[in-house]
Amino acid sequence: MTAINLRSLPKRLWLSLATVVAVGLVVMVLLTFLAMANGFQRTIAGSGAEDIAVVLRGGSRAELNSVVSLDQVRLIEDGPGIAKRADGKPQTSAELYVTVDGIKRSTRTKANLPLRGLGPQGPALRQGIVITAGRMFNPGSNEIIVGRALGGEFEGFDLGQTVAFNNTRWTVVGIFSAEAGVFESEIWADLPVLQSLFKRTGAFQVVRARLTMPASIEALRSYSDGDPRLKLDVMSEADYFAQQASSTADLIQKLGWPLAIAMAFGSLAGALNTMYSSVAARASEIATLRAIGFGGFSTFVGTLVESMILASFGGVLGAAATYLMFDGFTASTVGGNFGQVVFHFELSLRVIGQGLLLALAVGLLGGLFPAMRAARMPIVAALYG
Repeated sequence: MTAINLRSLPKRLWLSLATVVAVGLVVMVLLTFLAMANGFQRTIAGSGAEDIAVVLRGGSRAELNSVVSLDQVRLIEDGPGIAKRADGKPQTSAELYVTVDGIKRSTRTKANLPLRGLGPQGPALRQGIVITAGRMFNPGSNEIIVGRALGGEFEGFDLGQTVAFNNTRWTVVGIFSAEAGVFESEIWADLPVLQSLFKRTGAFQVVRARLTMPASIEALRSYSDGDPRLKLDVMSEADYFAQQASSTADLIQKLGWPLAIAMAFGSLAGALNTMYSSVAARASEIATLRAIGFGGFSTFVGTLVESMILASFGGVLGAAATYLMFDGFTASTVGGNFGQVVFHFELSLRVIGQGLLLALAVGLLGGLFPAMRAARMPIVAALYG
């Protein structure tokens, strides 16, 4: 019965094609949102290391809301579990984090960009940092280096160009990569210069510290909690970025699923129309098959399978279109408590599987009631009605 139904599809080509396209559009919309959320989350969460501690003001939850004093920085440097350099000094980096204006190349709109003040140890406490063009900024100068992703997405950050932040001109002297992580969405400058120009002398927003081992985070946290002069939030860099990524990724998915489900109702109506029309057009054929021995169950299964196959074709079409149009597509958005984060849409097998499951659900619901109608169709009425 299923084979007979499928061989008759050319007779209902346009109705069948409409169902395939409708389901494909639903899957494409859903996969686009999920690929966006997946790429964003991987960019941020994948940037953190387990053996790097991030220290913020208690309850601040993000660098922009944090303030750490110079005295607190010195106490953290003496804390347990912090790795030492060859000269015996702690591997720590107290940093300043502010936002500045930038212009998107694609839309010519303004956006907040993260500008970070670093000391000499700052780059070494981040994995995969490589200067791909130019050089590192000189201490004490109005020079900046720019993340490769940010430079590609925003105007004015090509090597050798000058930009204005806080009424001060800065020269781009280097471009750096960071294994496609979140740090590629930042601008870096010399910490003392940034503190002076932004009137933040003696104040920091975050302290990064390399741990002797990932488990040492507990000793450092206990040390901070036990000293009334500190009372800071201490977490691994991996945990910090995972928290920051989850809120924005969840928001993207919460926008994508309702829109896809709303569109799915439209494609469901199309599937129902297609399958009811199929049953009506083949009433005599179905009755004849029933009369020569095919049971109602065979008719039910054949009609339902036809619907699910059409929906499956739509799901595959939507997944293929999303892959060709959006996989690897570069975009930027405000990320959690960061400024703009540049990331790539990323389709994974898990994401594609969710889209195909939605397509099958549409096919199942769209074929269920027409299949029941076909199975219960009176033979005599169908033949002579």
